[in-house]
Amino acid sequence: MTLHPNDFLKSEAVAATGPAVARRRKMRPAAQTGEPVVPQSVRGRFRRLKWAMVALCLGVYYVVPFLRWSRGAGQPDQAILFDLAGLRFYIFGLEFQPQELYYLTALMIAATIALVLTNTLSGRIWCGYFCPQTVWSDLFQLVERRLEGDRNERMRQLHMPMTLARRARKLLKHVIWLAIAFGTGGAFVLYFADAPTLLGDVFTGQASVAAYGAILTLTTTTWLLAGFAREKMCTYMCPWPRLQGAVWDPEALVVTYRDYRGEERMSAKKAAAARAAGRPAGDCVDCMACVHVCPMGIDIRNGPSIACINCGLCVDACDTTMGKLGRERGLIDYESWTNIERGRAGQSRKPVRLLRPKVVALSVALLAIVAGVALSVSARGTLHLGVSHDRNPIAVMLSDGSVRNAYEVRVETLAGAGGDLTLEVAGNAPLHVAVIGGETSDSGRVPISLGSGLSRQFRVTVAGETALEGDLVFTLTQTASGESVSVTNFFKLP
Repeated sequence: MTLHPNDFLKSEAVAATGPAVARRRKMRPAAQTGEPVVPQSVRGRFRRLKWAMVALCLGVYYVVPFLRWSRGAGQPDQAILFDLAGLRFYIFGLEFQPQELYYLTALMIAATIALVLTNTLSGRIWCGYFCPQTVWSDLFQLVERRLEGDRNERMRQLHMPMTLARRARKLLKHVIWLAIAFGTGGAFVLYFADAPTLLGDVFTGQASVAAYGAILTLTTTTWLLAGFAREKMCTYMCPWPRLQGAVWDPEALVVTYRDYRGEERMSAKKAAAARAAGRPAGDCVDCMACVHVCPMGIDIRNGPSIACINCGLCVDACDTTMGKLGRERGLIDYESWTNIERGRAGQSRKPVRLLRPKVVALSVALLAIVAGVALSVSARGTLHLGVSHDRNPIAVMLSDGSVRNAYEVRVETLAGAGGDLTLEVAGNAPLHVAVIGGETSDSGRVPISLGSGLSRQFRVTVAGETALEGDLVFTLTQTASGESVSVTNFFKLP
């Protein structure tokens, strides 16, 4: 029977597609019984890979704000800095301004395509290894196990009276959780100001109210989500599981149970007796190890589930059991649903195709967006000029018979572009240009300076004879490099 993509939206999507769930078990996973999910620790290659990803993700998150990048005198030297006060966003050698947020839109689209691409290749692999919720949940669970014991110990204590020692351990656990959560919020705000300076201000009470508010908010949410809503966040609160039916790919390598090999489930002794008598017996001994280590509290043997984050811990648990029994690993493994159905039909396994039409199309789309953004960023200039005409009054008749129009001129430069500029206005007839509070000129050219800033707004008036009516061309030129940018506006009569 072929699995329909919409079936993936069911918690037990293949309840009637194979012998894996042909009969209900007395032992049910915590996700079905309402009991708290208490995952057991496990060793194996995927657990080691997850710890490596935890270290990598946390290292990047905490170290990046302290990386330096020289941008010249008077400019911030933090490699990645989102300067909300200065309305500048720095990413290593790149600088972005608020009006360039279309780059962010393009990158968000690229990130969405990348997420769908990874899902096409290996399901919710992002959720299992890189998602912040997973990373911090793993860290919190490590603290929990060190202080309160592994699954068996904590399950035994669930219904036991609370002792003073247990209260002390729980209190210490929450203190450490809050310290980790505080570090999460503290590191986040470091991306929005000079990290070493802000770090010192935070601990000396000199940081802004906004900084403390952001730290408090992120500390609270991290503590609650990673400490109390782990599997609930990934199953019910995150929208990504609900989209699995739309992006489900039968050739994706996802954590799957080979039920055609594992059923019927029975103990090793009963399986040996059944095989000796010529009766069918599966490799699964129903030890529940795969269920006990699952951070989502599901039974992967029941088929695909929206709660599965594809972390592979059940693979490690099952491989450990198979190794102890001397049986082949891979009863639970990263496998495509196409091969699962082939195995059920008694057919040989086919190598998973990485270069298939869906993967190629998504890869091309992703590369096209990234290349477009890269080309656009590399081709943009360092100067930005904006000109808006006064609306009331739109024009003024002067006593000498000439006409004057007024404009708001906004000038912006990228970091290190220099503040000495020239503004030139050209039209259909001779004109007089005046910068309010600055220079005036009958030639249409006036020098302007941005001072110590990267942007400034000027009020400029243009006066001339009635023949000047029509288009005006405002040209901004950088004195040092000669780079220029032009904007067209209009000159009106009263």
